[in-house]
Amino acid sequence: MAKQAYVYSGTDWVPLASEVTNLSGYQTKALNQFAHRNLVINGDMQIAQRGTSVASLTTSGYRTVDRFGHNVTTLGTWTMSQENDAPTGSGFRNSTKVLCTTADASPAAGDYSSIYQIIEGQNLQHIKKGTASAEQLTLSFWVKSNVTGTYIATLYDNDNTRSVSKSYTINTSGTWEKETITFPADTTGAFDNDNNGSLILEFVLGSGSDRTSGTLQTTWSSYTAANYAVGQVNLASAINNYWQVTGVQLEVGDTATPFEFKTFAQDLEECQRYYYRLTTVNSGDALTGFGECYATTNGQTVSYAPQIMRATATTVDYANIGWIIPSSGSGSITSLGIAATGTIGNVIFLGAATGSGMGAGKVFYIRSTSAGGYIGIGCEL
Repeated sequence: MAKQAYVYSGTDWVPLASEVTNLSGYQTKALNQFAHRNLVINGDMQIAQRGTSVASLTTSGYRTVDRFGHNVTTLGTWTMSQENDAPTGSGFRNSTKVLCTTADASPAAGDYSSIYQIIEGQNLQHIKKGTASAEQLTLSFWVKSNVTGTYIATLYDNDNTRSVSKSYTINTSGTWEKETITFPADTTGAFDNDNNGSLILEFVLGSGSDRTSGTLQTTWSSYTAANYAVGQVNLASAINNYWQVTGVQLEVGDTATPFEFKTFAQDLEECQRYYYRLTTVNSGDALTGFGECYATTNGQTVSYAPQIMRATATTVDYANIGWIIPSSGSGSITSLGIAATGTIGNVIFLGAATGSGMGAGKVFYIRSTSAGGYIGIGCEL
């Protein structure tokens, strides 16, 4: 079957008519290559399973918008949130925001903060990194901050300890600006073809001298800390400083194509490969399938993930949950974690502990003790 070819006019992709013969200034792309361009998951920031805002952040982790982590190493205190704010007319409705709530105007050498996403190696093989045919990568995104000046975006090769950094400039305070950065190809060091984290895309927010005392490394090379974030402004310099981002797209080639919008269901499915949260509507709603008590204080039950996750689940977070043995009794959960049985396909075994009240051989399940009770299960990179 013939494939419709498209050309990029500089503003949009348009069908290539048979009578078009002069392709000067156009970039061609087959229709079957047009989808699945974005290496970033949830780049439009519409999925936030963990919640929309978390305050008093002084340590690193995944907080609100799925797949985007917040890195903090003793540089200020932050609130991270999903905002209903995006560039007018862009098609985006949400963004990720980090707000400084405790300043650090004089960072120590090792202080650092950033927003990042880690990408699996098996999703990067078409970049052909580490070969003579290695591809360039282009990053595009919308950004807004009240702190103008130079910012740094980086790519870090986790498999080969290599990195490249590029600067961009926020020119006007409090105004959405579109940024496009092209990173060079790297003919050294192939990405591992597995489900582990191979490439880290990072937006630097502030850094001490450990990462700013050298010369910005704008071509791929072995990682040198001093060259990683040279020139970066310090977003933590004052309280109420903020930085927002949306429309993040990382793709093969030297051209930023229009953002690859997906349905909410598609974005959610991709995010649930790494983390999914079951949240109840009412008190008493079931959160797991049936399991078996094996002591008066312990039992094992099962949760069914919407799909097979990236790897064996490793983390569990929860709130407002308890156990119930039908027609027998109920009680509170004092701890919940991944059971020794682990994960089989999309079936995840959970070990539950309580003060007392269970009985060996009895059947139980976990339910909410109030509306909004939840269990979150993760295997994040």
